[in-house]
Amino acid sequence: MVTQDEINARAKAAVMDFDDELVEEICEEALEAKIDIVSLIQDGLTAGMNEVGDQFEQGTLFLPHVIAASEAMSAGVAVLTPALEAEGGSVKSKGTIVIGTIEGDIHSIGKDIVLTMLKIAGFKVVDLGRDVAIATYVDAVKEHKPLIVGSSALMTTTMVLQMQIEEQLKEAGIRDTVLTMVGGAPVTQDWADKIGSDIYAENATDAVVKCNAAAE
Repeated sequence: MVTQDEINARAKAAVMDFDDELVEEICEEALEAKIDIVSLIQDGLTAGMNEVGDQFEQGTLFLPHVIAASEAMSAGVAVLTPALEAEGGSVKSKGTIVIGTIEGDIHSIGKDIVLTMLKIAGFKVVDLGRDVAIATYVDAVKEHKPLIVGSSALMTTTMVLQMQIEEQLKEAGIRDTVLTMVGGAPVTQDWADKIGSDIYAENATDAVVKCNAAAE
């Protein structure tokens, strides 16, 4: 019988090999074996994507590699999403969360996983997409009046723009009407504290735990 660790390791390797078909096969095998899907996403697919992101930051991999890894991971998430949604069932909405990938950053897979998990947990999620201008976050807070506005960044060069969300929400006079959440591979609790963000999400599971706590 295949173990969780084995499946996770194989999924991670397949993402790092940019192998869409193999990722799909592994995810289908995991569903048949009743493997923990959240762990597979977090410790398998996401772990592989994060490592590719690290190598991109170090200059050993390039943008086409990041995109290829994202596509492989997306293929796996597409296989797993129906099962995740079935697990979630019908839950009364706990509130609205606006989420997007920060301006200048084209990476969306991490954000998409957080989005899926939050929906399953019972939140209404407004997806702003990727490469989202700071003003768009502010406009979305005005329009949707969410409980939380979240921004994801996979690169240190785009991470700094998360500070501008804080500043522009203050300038618009609406910072105290919403909680802010930041996440992404280079983002840390120290960074969240430094810019004044309310929530740091280390991963998708952590985001759900902390959003649930905020909704109580």
